[in-house]
Amino acid sequence: MFLAAIFALSAAIAWGSGDFIAGLAARRVGPFRTVLISYSVGLLALLIVALVRNEPIPHTTDILWGALAGLSGMIGLGFLLRGFASGQISIVAPVSAVLAAAIPVIFAAFKEGLPHELQLLGFGLALVSIWLFSRPGPLGYRPAGLGMALLAGLGFSGFFIILSLVGENAIFWPLISGRLVACVLMTAFGLTTRRLVFPPHFPLGLLALIGVIDVSGNLFFLLAVQMGRLDVSAVLVSLYPAVTVILARLVNREKLARLQVIGVILAVLAIVLITI
Repeated sequence: MFLAAIFALSAAIAWGSGDFIAGLAARRVGPFRTVLISYSVGLLALLIVALVRNEPIPHTTDILWGALAGLSGMIGLGFLLRGFASGQISIVAPVSAVLAAAIPVIFAAFKEGLPHELQLLGFGLALVSIWLFSRPGPLGYRPAGLGMALLAGLGFSGFFIILSLVGENAIFWPLISGRLVACVLMTAFGLTTRRLVFPPHFPLGLLALIGVIDVSGNLFFLLAVQMGRLDVSAVLVSLYPAVTVILARLVNREKLARLQVIGVILAVLAIVLITI
């Protein structure tokens, strides 16, 4: 269990830093191009590693679970980056993480038993934190990107749950199938909507870095759920907003209202309580 927790926290660090960089890229070239290029780089990296390690092709069921997980993760990341592009990173990230942590715990409760009292308290705090994030300001203001954050949380929770169904002997090929399905669908969508035109000064190096970081997070999470419980791994991974928010405060100098600061604290505390 200790090693699973280490892998889950490593995934949180990777995804938290990767999401921040992706948020910056999405503001420059748009969420769609950011996801497509970073996913393509990740697919290439996974394929190279799988071939070098000579990993055998797993059962078809594992490939299909990987494909569905990749599709759900793509949807979650797309909504997350749309939220980053239209709102504050330090608000969108924690809200998405609350749902991404809570829903897998509920799923695990049906498979492995009901959560204990502290986890139930964590669910309550999570709901309060979402309410604080969505509180209107003095002029009826609501944080931009909140709806995108909720949809991103649903996508990520689906990714966590589905990927936990992959067999213990399958590592890279399910991730490859997920990336391949996502890239094919995004490419088809880009061709039909003419979104594959890239602007000048396209940050290819930055997007490649995002792809490598995101793949690392996927790998760490898969190893975590194969070695431990889904609910514990999901909530530990969902600490990634702490990394994203810290980077947003340090680099972008983003400021939060007092209630939103309390919301951030409660969201992190909720994740911790769900983990205990």
